[in-house]
Amino acid sequence: MNKFEEYREKNPVFIYKTYNINETENEIEVTYEFSVPSLAEFRPSWVFAKPENFKVKGNLTLERMLFSLGMAEAVSYWKATCSPELRVECGELSEEQVKWWKKLYFMGLGEFFYVNGIKTDAESFVNIVPTGKFDSSLEEMPNELTGCLVPIGGGKDSALTIETLKNAGMDCRCYSINRRCSIDGTVREAGLSEDTLIVSKRKFDRSLVELNKQGYLNGHTPFSAVVAFSAEITAYLNGRKYIVLSNESSANESTVAGEEVNHQYSKSFEFEKDFHSYEEKYLKSGIYYFSFLRPLAEFQIAKMFVSYEKYLSVFRSCNLGGKVSPDIWCGECPKCLFVNLILSPFISREKQIEIFGRDMLNDENMLEYFIELIGQSVHKPFECVGSIDEVNLAVTLAIRRMESDGEKLPLMFEEYKNRGLYHPETVDAVNSECCGSYNEENLLPEEFSKILKKEMERLL
Repeated sequence: MNKFEEYREKNPVFIYKTYNINETENEIEVTYEFSVPSLAEFRPSWVFAKPENFKVKGNLTLERMLFSLGMAEAVSYWKATCSPELRVECGELSEEQVKWWKKLYFMGLGEFFYVNGIKTDAESFVNIVPTGKFDSSLEEMPNELTGCLVPIGGGKDSALTIETLKNAGMDCRCYSINRRCSIDGTVREAGLSEDTLIVSKRKFDRSLVELNKQGYLNGHTPFSAVVAFSAEITAYLNGRKYIVLSNESSANESTVAGEEVNHQYSKSFEFEKDFHSYEEKYLKSGIYYFSFLRPLAEFQIAKMFVSYEKYLSVFRSCNLGGKVSPDIWCGECPKCLFVNLILSPFISREKQIEIFGRDMLNDENMLEYFIELIGQSVHKPFECVGSIDEVNLAVTLAIRRMESDGEKLPLMFEEYKNRGLYHPETVDAVNSECCGSYNEENLLPEEFSKILKKEMERLL
């Protein structure tokens, strides 16, 4: 019997017991209670800034949002035992909503199942059993909505979004979960005041870490779904009409060739459409959720981003480096390497080393990640990285530029040529096609589509 089967047998039920709201003059604190009977109790919490005169008591719309955020949080704790039953003793779930959550859990845990060698299917992996009900005294309370809420993670994508919308004269506020130097730096370099940024505080229950140390299951979860629901709450509290994400079309590509295993599932267009539908049917706030950069690939975003040089010294996209303060580029992970590669056609080698603090392209320890990124392995790195095609495009353009300038190629670019992958004779056509492409599978309102197309024309 493997761990998956063993833990399911020993822990047949995971319970989403309740959520408790504590309201003060300036804050709304929400504490969730999850339980694996006879094993563990989990109490993660959130704190949201409460605007003046906002009414919390009796607000059905807010209750639905807070309950849903708990459903998004629950999967991180459920995965430790993968209990066959997830009992929901609070809130309210229709049969259709149960199907919605099962899809998010299953697709969002694709990497978790793959890495842990778990063989299961979309029906049998969990049975979500709702037993709760909302207080009948609660009332729906629609807000008057205007302007944008732009989630900021400190990376190049959200920097490009806020810069473009700000330059177009859009009314924007920024949003982050907790605070990092790169997020503050992005807001500052965008020329926005400090109070433009709305920060929610998320506290993870460390009891889960202790279970993981004991051997209980661990792995990637659909964190961007947590971002979506917490941003929905923040937009509602602050009367924002649009939640403007910065997820790109490259996020749609499977991480494992030939399988539906996508590290970035909750950043994909499929999830974006699903969340958009969930908001309309069940949350009913009138907030419009979409990704501004969805029509673009990572390569296009990189080219557009570097034209705003002021962000090069402050942006960070490293998940490992984001866990220290101040946040850094660790220079040792596939995410760091990918960002280095995707920027390499547009900035000098000296500038790359200055940004990342080391010469990753000459690091033999990073070679395996490089081979995965260029599509010469079974799967891409399990990170938020671009498509294989655009990495190859970036590398080819960078090699051609360096050879034209008489520069010595770094280790990874020499490896690329030795593998027979360098084809400069076709790169101009590929480059032109990529830079001019606009993926029509998106949810951009017309006014935002016009802004993005205008920005593309300026750079092309």
